[in-house]
Amino acid sequence: MTDPFVTHRSLLFTVAYEMLGSAADAEDVVQETWLRWADVDQAEVRDPRAYLVRVVTRQALNRLRSVYRRREDYIGEWLPEPLLTTPDVAEDVELAENVSIAMLTVLETLGPAERAVFVLHDVFDVPYGEIAEALGKSTAAVRQIAHRAREHVAARRPRMQVDRAQQEAAVERFLAAVSNGDVQGLVDVLAPDVVVISDGGGVVPAARKPVVGAERVATLLARAAELTGFTASATWVNGMPGVRLDVAGAAAALSLVVEDGRITRIYGINNPHKLGWLDKVAELRR
Repeated sequence: MTDPFVTHRSLLFTVAYEMLGSAADAEDVVQETWLRWADVDQAEVRDPRAYLVRVVTRQALNRLRSVYRRREDYIGEWLPEPLLTTPDVAEDVELAENVSIAMLTVLETLGPAERAVFVLHDVFDVPYGEIAEALGKSTAAVRQIAHRAREHVAARRPRMQVDRAQQEAAVERFLAAVSNGDVQGLVDVLAPDVVVISDGGGVVPAARKPVVGAERVATLLARAAELTGFTASATWVNGMPGVRLDVAGAAAALSLVVEDGRITRIYGINNPHKLGWLDKVAELRR
């Protein structure tokens, strides 16, 4: 008989990652959950999945408060830690959208309790009563938190292209243009008001503020092709088509938001401390 922790490990990691935006922190939280699971009398646990989700939620909340404080001192824009995923994740459209870099960036604007409630209820369909138990709040209070969080997210979440063929076509055009330093090719695939947000964490060069406009973004990206040892390759980042850039031993992950066949947002993560998952595939599930 398979240990319930092993059965639900991918789910627990996904919950923790959604709450924290960091794969490294999510792994630590899952490990802490395992230690607590190992100490409990498992024969007394009626619903192992609910129990494990409750434990991982509490551990993630404890870590989230300290993580938010650290991010206040972060240099430049803070973006979530990117995950290399398989195309299979994209088949679950709702999961792919919710673990996307774009969505996780929106979740960063929520408070810890609001983020936990939104993730657990709206993404993983956890009943309000179970969430209330995990958070130590009343069910009525959790419902109110969920309402506030849902309104907050709805006002900020990007409209994403859910047609995978159109997503991939736009990424292919982008990849060809950026590989050849083709400014006009980039302008053609970028929305006129495209926004680039870069995260170097003060460790490597990156724009400290968003870069806006197709011409500016195209010129910026085309310069990369002039660098020695530059390569660009298609990959899947957080359930969405993306691009991996490599220059002289340094890497970067680009997550692209496609709308009406054009790229409207580019999230570029090149802080080396956040790229540990670019060489291994994350298993995500609801």
